[in-house]
Amino acid sequence: MNPFELPSQIVDPGVHARTVAHLRARGIVLPRFSELAAPGTIAPALRAQAEAADRNAPDARNLFGVHWFNKAMTVGGTSVPSFIELPASVTGVPARIVVLQGRHFPMIHAHKVLAAYACLAPRLVTGMFDPTRHRAVWPSTGNYCRGGVAISRILGCHGVAVLPGGMSAERFNWLEQWVSDPSDIVRTPGTESNVKEIYDACAQMAKDEGNFILNQFSEFPNYLAHYSITGSAAGTLFEALNASGTLTLAAFVAGTGSAGTIGAGDWLKEKYRARIVAMEPEECPTLLYNGFGEHNIQGIGDKHVPLIHNVTNTDLIAGVSDAATDDLALLFGSEAGKAYLAERRGIHAATLEGLASLGLSGIGNVLAAIKTARRLDLSETDVIITVATDGAELYPSELAGHLARKGGRYDQIDAAEAFGQHLLGGDADHVLELDHRDRQRVFNLGYYTWVEQQGVSVEDFERRRHQSFWKGLTASLPIFDELIDRMNRDVGIADAA
Repeated sequence: MNPFELPSQIVDPGVHARTVAHLRARGIVLPRFSELAAPGTIAPALRAQAEAADRNAPDARNLFGVHWFNKAMTVGGTSVPSFIELPASVTGVPARIVVLQGRHFPMIHAHKVLAAYACLAPRLVTGMFDPTRHRAVWPSTGNYCRGGVAISRILGCHGVAVLPGGMSAERFNWLEQWVSDPSDIVRTPGTESNVKEIYDACAQMAKDEGNFILNQFSEFPNYLAHYSITGSAAGTLFEALNASGTLTLAAFVAGTGSAGTIGAGDWLKEKYRARIVAMEPEECPTLLYNGFGEHNIQGIGDKHVPLIHNVTNTDLIAGVSDAATDDLALLFGSEAGKAYLAERRGIHAATLEGLASLGLSGIGNVLAAIKTARRLDLSETDVIITVATDGAELYPSELAGHLARKGGRYDQIDAAEAFGQHLLGGDADHVLELDHRDRQRVFNLGYYTWVEQQGVSVEDFERRRHQSFWKGLTASLPIFDELIDRMNRDVGIADAA
């Protein structure tokens, strides 16, 4: 399957007809990309059904909750995605750092369920993926495969999770409750940085024609979903914060990961001229220094450059240490840490609650935002938007392990050291502002994965270097919606709702 051939028409009428019957039998209606970008446009009956769904169950109504406006908040009379804003007393910088919260997405409590739906839906509605025959294989470092398994359960098809065996126990605990057979969890060697091992396992599985590989790192619908859905959600939030018209959206910060989420930066850059900042671990500084290594900032798989990363539109790279994210997870999540922040730093209860909800990659994104603010000397009229892609509930085992490495005790002195070292005493080291030559260097790093290892043609690889390619991708969004509309009409349930 060539990732550059985006679905644009029905390719197999027989599979399409079987899919229509399959969805009709299960009462499934599919949301358009545009509806997930603006949930207020969802038909009231479908919106009411989504609100009544069990958010922790494989309920088909949850498809219409795969967006950022679950647990919506109100700013200046405008409905906005759930977010936390971190005060200068926490960050040590005057810039306003605002964090979108992904933990309110249904079923997996992480935003990767959006990427999973976005990657499968175009294949489903064009007759490329047969839910009655294919196994959907979801290569991941943890959350995308959970999202894929959840979408597979909803659609009544077979989902297979592929992820490194060293990821958090909570991810595996969730998967064990959701897969149909234990063999549907494929553990590959290593941890967050071992993406090639995931690809190798998928290459073996792809030899079976019944396996359909949905590789988030090379699926352009993943990029397009975040460009249009996450980008517009962040834009709605900024517009509400900027009711006075005095603020500037200075930057959007996201971990590199599959490079789906960072695609939202392209949308924000087009509309607000925001800089795009890629966060990566100092322990595996691939983009910064052509480096390698292992780290524990779970949720940002690296040691390669994803095919769907628009590298030549990226403005800064900020390196963050997993020592900092591990330490701050203990500070934000422990009773001693919360007591220190409340009693010694005067942090309000709502902010404490928000900090305690952050997962490891969310903390990493916050630290990268702080480094960006320091590097660019941003002021109180500058806004940085970033994301917490999941929540702290996925990491108790990681916190317990980090606490054990510290000798099993954690008090306010430890809390003060973490706060001083990683927040107020932080720096702007390992931050690179990219010029033309830097962008070309980082872009070229992708050659070794995609051309030499994965068989992408040099011509296809090269055309991603130019912004005209990325702007051209957006023409697929209305086509996807038209195909979803046709599927829903053929199924015949949406009108009845």
